Amino acid sequence: MQFLDKKFFISERGGSFKGEFLGGLTTFLTISYIIFVNPAVLSLTGMDKAALVTVTCVASAIGSFLGGILGNVPISLAPGVGLNAFFTFTLVMGNGIPWQDALGVVFFSGVFYLILAFGSIREKIINSIPQSLATASTVGIGLFLSLIGLKSMGIIVADPTTLVKIAPITLPVGLSLGCLFLMYILDMKNIKGGVLLSIIITSIVGMFLGEVPIPEKLLSSPPSMKPLFFKLNILGVLKLSLLGSIFSFMFIDLFDSLSVLMFSYKEVPFRNEEERKKGLGRMLYADCSSTIIGALLGTSTVTTYGESIAGIKMGAKTGLASIFTGLLFLLALFIAPIVEAIPVFAVAPALVIVGIFMFRNVSQLDLSNMKEAIPSFMTIIFMPMTHSIAIGLSIGFISYIIINVAARDYKKISITLWLIGILSVINLLI
Repeated sequence: MQFLDKKFFISERGGSFKGEFLGGLTTFLTISYIIFVNPAVLSLTGMDKAALVTVTCVASAIGSFLGGILGNVPISLAPGVGLNAFFTFTLVMGNGIPWQDALGVVFFSGVFYLILAFGSIREKIINSIPQSLATASTVGIGLFLSLIGLKSMGIIVADPTTLVKIAPITLPVGLSLGCLFLMYILDMKNIKGGVLLSIIITSIVGMFLGEVPIPEKLLSSPPSMKPLFFKLNILGVLKLSLLGSIFSFMFIDLFDSLSVLMFSYKEVPFRNEEERKKGLGRMLYADCSSTIIGALLGTSTVTTYGESIAGIKMGAKTGLASIFTGLLFLLALFIAPIVEAIPVFAVAPALVIVGIFMFRNVSQLDLSNMKEAIPSFMTIIFMPMTHSIAIGLSIGFISYIIINVAARDYKKISITLWLIGILSVINLLI
């Protein structure tokens, strides 16, 4: 106990072992829905769903361990919901890329992210990207996720005249709608693990109504990762046509992680400012390293989770809380039969609720300023309309450059941003 206290500065930060455990448990309950959502989304690409359960738990555990040890902060990492949707619906189903190649794209996005984390290039890119576009990308991804969620719930379907339309309300659709509103209610009442609880309740109701098969057993040994482990294609993605996708994954992960860390770090009682700065840099290493490891294991980008703030509010002050969260993910390895029985209509509402959380950032945009409103709108609207985060980002950057050139406000366009604009044009052309 003394070793842990000294290693994680628990006493020095005013924490306790009880607070670290409760904080880690709270964070796990808040983000554990990914155990159900990630396999459901990624398995649409043809990836083995049972193996995905194991990979999701292991990748989340490793990411949380790295965050706890390297950064010594109560912030956990797991496969990102928006990024797994990008992986599935844009790269694989949209562009027809095999999932093995898509894993290679994720791997290289992590490698380039790691290179940036070691050098001053990271700061140059961060400083050159307009805050409005970074915020707009979060909002756009939120709308994209909501569209995917509503489609997966069966509420909206394709229509040749209007593109989409509302679908007939069947029993599964009704159960899915009920799950969505249950998530709304539990979130408003600040119930920890409300998303997970809603998925479980809806699945149980579905079992009683005959819409969900009852699993023969509740616990089992973890499914093998062999169908996914080291199955990524690295050499096959070294081509110009996938450069935009690699860049998009890296950009989203970098700015999503930075926004989460900047917000969460305000709640962590660091001993001094130097410790805060070093911790932030180490967390970025943990983030990009987790992405690389996740791709090797067989999952989409592993990223920092903003829901970790729930654990911090429960008393977590150090990385020990993240260690506890990681251990709980390892325990979850033994519930694979339950995960495999969870239907899509119970999981899909989680995409909508996460989309709402991300969309709330629209309040940070100054839409009264057309120089900010136009690029932001183009970024936001093109993500769901083209079913591509990469295209939305590219059009957003190009719009920003064109608007400011037209306004002769050249000082807002750095050399780095010009290079990003060129990459964006290449991404659209190919």
